Amino acid sequence: MSAFSNGDIFVGETLGTAALILLGGGVCAAVTLKKSKAVNAGWLAITFGWGFAVLVAAYMSAPKSGAHLNPAVTIALATESGDWSKVPLYIGSQMLGAIIGAALVWVTYLGQFQANEEPTLGIFSTGPEIRNPIQNLLTEIIGTAVLCLAILTQGLNKGLGLSGTGILMVAFTVVAIGLSLGGPTGYAINPARDLGPRIVHALLPIPNKGGSDWSYAWVPVVGPIIGALLAGGLYNLAF
Repeated sequence: MSAFSNGDIFVGETLGTAALILLGGGVCAAVTLKKSKAVNAGWLAITFGWGFAVLVAAYMSAPKSGAHLNPAVTIALATESGDWSKVPLYIGSQMLGAIIGAALVWVTYLGQFQANEEPTLGIFSTGPEIRNPIQNLLTEIIGTAVLCLAILTQGLNKGLGLSGTGILMVAFTVVAIGLSLGGPTGYAINPARDLGPRIVHALLPIPNKGGSDWSYAWVPVVGPIIGALLAGGLYNLAF
């Protein structure tokens, strides 16, 4: 699956995923929290903010780990290659990075969080506009499959992120998914991106933060995993 050493994978995926969540969660905080200069900037700001977050994080971590930054991407690549040996290391590092990144969002916007009067889970994790587990699951499966197929078919599966053009195209793909498919659930398309920050939200002493919606938390984990498996299998069949 990867020619990178275990130490490099740990550093690259932890650092890169932390940067991803810091910048992606940061744009959600900027748009959501009162007393932020970007409050009410809207969905375009969020989708482009997440796309740029992927761009920065992938360039940052590619030389160390190949810039998976997402358990779904790791699973899709393992499904394509048949090599699952480093999957636990990648996913563990991504989860740690996501937790660190979410905590840094809180630190960055500490004053705004202290003045908060509304639930804040949407800054950290995703949630459906219409709560229908089957529809929500299918949305996450479809969005993640698009992401993983885009990565696999761009030739990045032998060293994900080492091509600068490839990284740029993945970032644009994330923007496209957000604009086109993100409306129903907020497009987690990444189990670590959703679960790590949800844990942080549950633990942080944020005033009036509301619940962490654990009854929904399985959807943005299971959906992307299924989407990744389907994408890897389809890639092997079609290509």
